[in-house]
Amino acid sequence: MNKILLVIKREYITRVKKKSFIVMTILAPILLAGLILVPAWIMSREDSTEKKIAVVGEGAGLFYGDIPSTKSLKFEYLPEVSSEKIKESYEEMGYYGFLLISPKVVYIPNAVQFYSSKQPNLEMLMYISNALEKEIEKRKLESYNIKDLDKIMKEIESTVKVQTILISEEGEEKKTSTGLSMGIAYVSGLLIYILTFMFGAQVMRGVIEEKTNRIVEVLISSVKPFQLMMGKILGIAMVGLTQFFLWIVLTLIIVGYAQSAFLPDDIQIPNNQITQSIMSVEQNPGEEAVQNAVTIPELNEFQAVLESAKAINWPLILGSFIIYFLGGYLLYAALFAAVGSAVDNETDTQQFMMPITIPLLLGLFVSMAAFQNPDSSLVFWFSLIPFTSPMVMMARLPFGVPPLELIVSMALLILTFIGTTWMAAKIYRTGILMYGKKPSYKELFKWLRYKNY
Repeated sequence: MNKILLVIKREYITRVKKKSFIVMTILAPILLAGLILVPAWIMSREDSTEKKIAVVGEGAGLFYGDIPSTKSLKFEYLPEVSSEKIKESYEEMGYYGFLLISPKVVYIPNAVQFYSSKQPNLEMLMYISNALEKEIEKRKLESYNIKDLDKIMKEIESTVKVQTILISEEGEEKKTSTGLSMGIAYVSGLLIYILTFMFGAQVMRGVIEEKTNRIVEVLISSVKPFQLMMGKILGIAMVGLTQFFLWIVLTLIIVGYAQSAFLPDDIQIPNNQITQSIMSVEQNPGEEAVQNAVTIPELNEFQAVLESAKAINWPLILGSFIIYFLGGYLLYAALFAAVGSAVDNETDTQQFMMPITIPLLLGLFVSMAAFQNPDSSLVFWFSLIPFTSPMVMMARLPFGVPPLELIVSMALLILTFIGTTWMAAKIYRTGILMYGKKPSYKELFKWLRYKNY
């Protein structure tokens, strides 16, 4: 046991002192935050470039002025100009493009065409479609001779957001967010896949490097092959946990700073204020009551997510993540170590990587399906199979998993890890001293049958 601890210490200190470890530990939380925040920031910025769009065709007269101009989009209606004529000179006239509206758009959805030399963005096309859809709906309602149509349309316009409430066995109610649960499931499953593959590959490369440099021959004279393999696997596992812990701490610091710097503390809605507003409208359903009702400010979306995050069982999520990461890593790292011991260079590993890579990829793909239906039979069984359970069970966990299923999944993972390590150790102790020969699967099975020595 002391020799295993010495190998663990050597692997841990050597890798933690590397510049690559320090750089990735600092950069990973920053890159992750940037990956999330930068696209959202870019999408939230308004396009300040003014684009003039000509509206032509017979529909230009029918829908004259029905597509309102914005700061960046200016619509000019030219019902007398044909599409063939403006097609040749619209850029010279200063137009970004022109919109051809056919009168058939009332019953043919794709009877609107946008011409331009540049690919228009989705926001622009959605704005045009929504404006025309509302106008067509309005005119269809007018055909039923409904009075005060504009007033009715304004009053009936509503927005509905479904708030999910989680009821515990004790009857306690907590606000939850399906989007947040999906995010946690996606990130945790993907992280286990990446970390398992990344650190498992490090074990394999380390074994190949020591075998190629003949360092292993010196090490084997002092420690048993099994002790060397376990020390290397556990040492790299501790490096991975250290790095993951630092990522969590740095991420929490970044989130805490962002919350204090960009999220105002005064966006709060007293419960009595909401109650008074609703009662005011219910008791006096007229327009005057609506105007006199207390205005309810909109909840900040980020603050709503933080409120929903309180309902997440974070100790269970983080504890399970560590167990499944360690279990999955130890299972696959033993296989990676066996592959590394069987070959002389990294190129020769390709023939043995397929049986290791396929279960990892399969687990990742099934974990994606868990977002839509976490209780399906496919997801259930793959969350129990040890070779896929680290990813799939972590994808199911935010949506709620019975304790018995979680215990069975973890127990199967631990038992499979023990069995896999035993098999890998038999290959490792023979292959670590084999040189100049490319082993086949038949040769590996032969090594498994060798007796201890």
